[in-house]
Amino acid sequence: QVESLYPHPGWVELDPEVLWSQFVGVIKEAVQAAGLHMRQIAGLGISTQRATFITWHRKTGKPFHNFISWQDLRSSELVNSWNKSLLLKVIHIIFTVLHFLTGNDRFLAPSFLTFSTQQTSMKLSWVFKNIHEAEEAAKKNNCCFGTVDTWLLYRLTKGSVYATDYSNASATGIFEPFTKCWNPSLCNLLSIPMSIYPPVKDTSFNFGSTDSEIFGVPIPIMAVVADQQSAMFGECCFHPGDVKLTMGTGGFWNVNTGEHLFASQRDLYPLIGWKIGEEVVYLTEGCMSDIGTAIKWAQDIDLFTNVDETAKMARSIVDSQGVCFVPGFQISVKDPYLCASFMGLKPSTTRNHLVRAILESVAFRNKQLYDVIVKKVRIPLQTIRADGGVSNNSFVMQMTSDLISKKIEKPANADMSSLGAAFLAGLASGFWTDKEQLKKLRQIEAVFEPQKDPEEYKPAMDTWLQAMKRSLHW
Repeated sequence: QVESLYPHPGWVELDPEVLWSQFVGVIKEAVQAAGLHMRQIAGLGISTQRATFITWHRKTGKPFHNFISWQDLRSSELVNSWNKSLLLKVIHIIFTVLHFLTGNDRFLAPSFLTFSTQQTSMKLSWVFKNIHEAEEAAKKNNCCFGTVDTWLLYRLTKGSVYATDYSNASATGIFEPFTKCWNPSLCNLLSIPMSIYPPVKDTSFNFGSTDSEIFGVPIPIMAVVADQQSAMFGECCFHPGDVKLTMGTGGFWNVNTGEHLFASQRDLYPLIGWKIGEEVVYLTEGCMSDIGTAIKWAQDIDLFTNVDETAKMARSIVDSQGVCFVPGFQISVKDPYLCASFMGLKPSTTRNHLVRAILESVAFRNKQLYDVIVKKVRIPLQTIRADGGVSNNSFVMQMTSDLISKKIEKPANADMSSLGAAFLAGLASGFWTDKEQLKKLRQIEAVFEPQKDPEEYKPAMDTWLQAMKRSLHW
């Protein structure tokens, strides 16, 4: 885990050199811990955080700035000004008419396009407005843009490979999943030069080999994949209707929609899951901020000492006594200024109530997103599989299962992103021949089945929804 930097209020950055050295160090440690030698490694799969990006000089390789994180809020003012602009209203009208006349889903997303601080597009626009060196280099076709995967590929090959894959590209919000191209209309609108983008390759693909100086021997790079799509692959959610729920730093619901690409809708976003040869699998995603972040914050201020205690603390009381936790440490698509808060505090409130309120907020948001998915995704939902650190919390898992009235599987290994990258690399290198072999490797540790009627939670959830409304536009 690379430590975030906060150079100004709301800014969240990562040091590219620290990220690089930790990445190389982790690979060396993992190989050593497994009792292997580098020359025994048949292929490397890379799974990375999405939508965090950097720009650098094409000829010198020197970055123009640190990585700008997906959590960064520096584009808040730009986002607000665009979302209130007359031009955006005109765009909505034009595309609403086009969608009505043609019925083509491609025109649906722009008909209610709104920008958010989470999107790469606005932060990239900020870069070209505020970093003169990047702007000048772009004019001479000397500016490279890359998400974390692209930067690592570039460094691993000492600049000989400059590329990304479809899963990472589609998560930037600048890549058009319908046409599978970087979006020239959006770039033109935001004054972002088209010359900066890397070529987009298959997810499971031979990207070339690492420079032999880095690990002592060249290692083939056989897969590059974004973390949520990688977790989906690791969970073996290969069929339309398969659902993956990741609860890590943030929370992500992903539904495999197969060959069908659902247009972007409020609360849900279309992504390319992976592309392997002719096969392209699409996903629909809904996301939540502040899941693991909120729990870590609670630990940092000594609400508890060990994360494993939290489920027991929450169960030690009947309810949260009307205490509600409103998440808002990171970003909200609807309100970039939403602030995290506790409401309903009383003299009788204990640490257990506070901890239970935080865990309940995770389950309530899971319920909200699940309801949106059921309403908007026109595919029968199949198995729901959970992963991420918070999936180890039995209180959150059971309450989520109760609220959505569905069974949820939890795998033995909660870190599915790394497993998905390994699966994809193994397929590309011929270690496995098909996905059926991967399914046999799945290990389920626990299955959570509904034990309570969702109606029992209605008063508490209604109170929480009221607290959410009061926290908006802080």
